[in-house]
Amino acid sequence: MQFQQLQYFVAVAETRHFTRAAERVHVSQPSLSQQIRALEKELGAELFSRARGNIALTDAGEALLPLARRILADADTARHEVQELAQLRRGRVRLGATPSLCTGLLPDVLRAFHDLHPGIELLIEEGGSHDLVRQLARGALDLALVVLPLPTPSPALTTVELLQEDLVVVSSAASPAPRRPVRIADLQGEPLVMFRHGYDLRELTVAACRAEGFEPSFTVEGGEMDAVLGFVRAGLGVAVVPRMVAAARAGRDLRVTALARPGLRRTIALAHRSDVAPPRAARELQRLLLRTRTSAPRKPGADA
Repeated sequence: MQFQQLQYFVAVAETRHFTRAAERVHVSQPSLSQQIRALEKELGAELFSRARGNIALTDAGEALLPLARRILADADTARHEVQELAQLRRGRVRLGATPSLCTGLLPDVLRAFHDLHPGIELLIEEGGSHDLVRQLARGALDLALVVLPLPTPSPALTTVELLQEDLVVVSSAASPAPRRPVRIADLQGEPLVMFRHGYDLRELTVAACRAEGFEPSFTVEGGEMDAVLGFVRAGLGVAVVPRMVAAARAGRDLRVTALARPGLRRTIALAHRSDVAPPRAARELQRLLLRTRTSAPRKPGADA
């Protein structure tokens, strides 16, 4: 049974005339009649009684007609759905990102994407780079914003560097103003508010302190970005955070101080699976994200 045969059958059933049906579907009448006979042979039953001047459906034809109409309607729906996806009218993108990037980088990019493609659903998964890499590998995400180098290099992933961002020190505005700019060595003995295990910023800060020959001292640890900033505002200690986050969350109760050269920077990359091309909608979001492929400005020696 062929799709075209069902089209011809429905046309004859609705016009009750082979010639008019052929005109409707834009084929010759002999070709249409031949296809109807082939369909009847395939089904093992006549679909039309062909009395002179009178074309009527048989019982088999009556049974087939609603089914054929449903098949044709489903095909039209499928065609429409695929066209909408191809034209970015519908669909979804599953994007993973570290919590700090969800705060600093993503809002403006997602706003621009939504304005261009309001029918695309955006599903955001927050997590550390290690967790996001695992989710990419098992197909749970289309794209992920991760911090390089990856905790476990994976040949199955393609990464493209987007930007490099300075890290800064945030402290309570009520605490004494730190010397500017702050050196990593100045954090020795300083009470730190520290992120939970698995946070890229935790690993980066701890590694920088150890490179200076000391173990950092934590007053509070285990929080997410909002909790860490809240603890800093309350005067429980200082924290090292990305400049974009500090710029977005700074206020009269939060002081932002640059790190002295060479300071600390992190490299943000966009990752996807190497063996599977991202869906069309994800590729469009990827295109917008790649526009951010610049180095974040560094402003040592000045409060933000």
